[in-house]
Amino acid sequence: MRRQFISYAISAVAILVLGLFRAGAADNAAIKEKAAVCSGCHGENGISQTENIPSLAGQPDQFIQWQLVFFRAGSRKNDQMQPIVEEITNEDIRNFGAYFSQMTPPKAAEDTDPDLSKKGAQVAVGRRCASCHTDSFAGTKAVARLAGQREEYLVKALHDYKAGARVGGGVAAMADVAYHMSDEEITAVSHYLAYFK
Repeated sequence: MRRQFISYAISAVAILVLGLFRAGAADNAAIKEKAAVCSGCHGENGISQTENIPSLAGQPDQFIQWQLVFFRAGSRKNDQMQPIVEEITNEDIRNFGAYFSQMTPPKAAEDTDPDLSKKGAQVAVGRRCASCHTDSFAGTKAVARLAGQREEYLVKALHDYKAGARVGGGVAAMADVAYHMSDEEITAVSHYLAYFK
């Protein structure tokens, strides 16, 4: 009798685990299907091949969620993003954050200008970039991953913060940092971060 009970219990657990696995697989397939619209601009596997469009792969979960909230609320503006964010739910936002954060981030290519990277490293230390973005520039929580991001996108983002054209999470800190940066510093630190390994 006891063996039979244990057998039933094991079968019940196996069915439950299998059911959860199937539900998770179905959910992942649904999320992947919804996220396919993102790949048109942000690239396959979340790695952008398009100028001034950021890679999403490996960005922290909360960072992605907050940016989508800012876009949807209209506090962060982008003509391509607006029609997309108008159609997504809070659940979609949570799912997209988890989905892209689990992807392998882009690998930095071989540095084409080590001297510029050296200057950029000095800027990063002087502006204390690692104090928020971490020593590996991988970001954390609601703070963006910078390592391996597209160089021209980083330049654009810093200019947008400097001009007050970009708002959202960390805007006060980023605006303050970027406002005091010269164009040369923005170019150097963006290059350094894009090729950071």
